[in-house]
This record gives sequence, C-alpha cells and structure tokens, in this order.
Amino acid sequence: MYEPEEQPIRVLVVDDQSVIRMGLRMMLEAEPDIVVVDEAKDGLEAVAKAEQHRPDVVLMDVRMPNLDGVEATRRIVAADTARAVVIITTFDDEEYLLGSVRAGACGFLLKDAGADLLAAAVRTALRGDTLIDPAMTRSLIEHRLRDAAREPDAPTVTAQHDLLASLSDREREVLAALSRGLSNAAIAEELFLSAATVKSHISSVLFKTRTASRVQAAVFAYETGFVRPGWLGDAAG
Repeated sequence: MYEPEEQPIRVLVVDDQSVIRMGLRMMLEAEPDIVVVDEAKDGLEAVAKAEQHRPDVVLMDVRMPNLDGVEATRRIVAADTARAVVIITTFDDEEYLLGSVRAGACGFLLKDAGADLLAAAVRTALRGDTLIDPAMTRSLIEHRLRDAAREPDAPTVTAQHDLLASLSDREREVLAALSRGLSNAAIAEELFLSAATVKSHISSVLFKTRTASRVQAAVFAYETGFVRPGWLGDAAG
C-alpha cells in the first residue's frame, strides 16, 4: 500500500478540453496525497499558472491553441516554475513527444490511463524518475532514429560514440536499464546497488552523454546503437 507523503503533491492540470481536465482532477483528488492547485486550458495559461502556483508536477497536454504543450513545457522548465512536467497524450503524437523530450518533460502518459497509473506517474515524476509506457518508448525512439539524419545540429555519429565510450561498464548497465523504462528502485534491485548509488550513476550518465533527462538518455542509447529498436533493454554488443 502506498504511504502518502507528509505534504500533498501539488498538481497543475493542463488540457484544452474541460471534460478531460475535470476527469483528471477527479482521479487525482481521489488520492490522499495529491491536490490539484489549478487548471489551465492552453499553454500560455499553463506558463502563467505555473509561475503563480509553483506546482510540484504539471500534467501537460500537447495539442492546444495559443501555445502548445511542447513550448509551454520548455518555458516552464527554463523558468524552473515546476519540479516536473508529465505529458498526457495519445499514440499519434510522436512529433510532439519528441519535442517534449527536448523541452525537458520527464514522463509520458496516455490520456486513457487509469487512476492508478496517473497517480503513479505524478509520484514517480516528483521522485525524479520517469514513467512511460514501453510501447510509447519504442514509438518515440524509432521515430527519433528515422528523423535524426534531417537534424543538422545533432551530434555526429562519431561524437555520440565517443560519448558512449566515456561511460564505465556500470554506467552502461544503468543506461541499458533506464532505456527500458526502469525506475531507480528497479535498477537498484536488478543491479544489486543502493538507491543512492543508482542516482549517482544516472547523474553521471546524463553528464557524460550530454543529455538532460532519462528519456533523452534513452534516445541517445538508441541513436548510438547501444540499444536496438524493438529490443528494449537488449544492449548492443
């Protein structure tokens, strides 16, 4: 059974459809440790309300008028007005998902996810971990690989492999594990490490690979061929 934190997790819900906002609010506020501090109907309002409330977690839709969720996420992350942003989306939002990764989102959830998964995503994001549906991970990574050649500012293959080579054996194990979407606790159990050691290794992996989040590190793992599309967690030899 989940033990709630002493202070409730403060969430800002962002979606242009009032019915979805209402549904998300109802599911979240049924949890003893979560409170919805406000709602926003578009990206501009989300940025303003994040600055006003400084929520712990923002649940962010991507397709919205005035300002989409990708740019809103980028502004919120840059301004440090929320501790984490979790994207709520649908399977046909691949391009938005990729943009959200670059913008600094730390979690991805389908809009039809149940109450338990929604609450888990909020709690996971606040801990600094990432909760993402494995099918969404594959879709995102494979889309990234298809389009990588069209990005002139992306690091060259040689440069990426140099960054990969800088990782220690243990850091490579951690990279493979987080590419499978494992939480810090799951990685610690699998690799027989303490939670603090896992956190330290992840920080080192992000630094050495020049990535800003666990999801970006997973993208890096696929781009370099360290993990192969369709084989989550199977590191290339």
